[in-house]
Amino acid sequence: MAMSIGGSSGGMMCDINTTPLIDVMLVLLVTLIVSLPIMTHAVKLDMPQNKNQPPPDVRPEVIDLEVDFDGTVVWNGTVVQNVNQLEGYFREESGKDPQPEIHLRPDRRAKYDYVARVLAAAQRNRMKKIGFVNTSEFKD
Repeated sequence: MAMSIGGSSGGMMCDINTTPLIDVMLVLLVTLIVSLPIMTHAVKLDMPQNKNQPPPDVRPEVIDLEVDFDGTVVWNGTVVQNVNQLEGYFREESGKDPQPEIHLRPDRRAKYDYVARVLAAAQRNRMKKIGFVNTSEFKD
């Protein structure tokens, strides 16, 4: 490797040495990064208070409710004659503690209107635990 110490005319070389400048900038950058406060993103949650009581082991009753393709509603194996009878069942069950779970099984060919009427009747009578069962047969 060759090194130039001066020019042929004997003049001085006036290049700035940038190595100390880069060192100082790196030290300042590291100091800035270390001195920045750590930002925390906290989410406030209102958790329920534990009163050292285990949850009750009482499982709710399960009501099997089927809706056939022609709109026939079957309540635990018994055919429901009309909407008033169905709402009477819902009123009776909504008052129980714990409230029973309704497992709704609509037929694959049942119109949406029939199922929507059953769900609306359950909602009007304050039924809260309603779930669809065996809906895998609806996937084609």
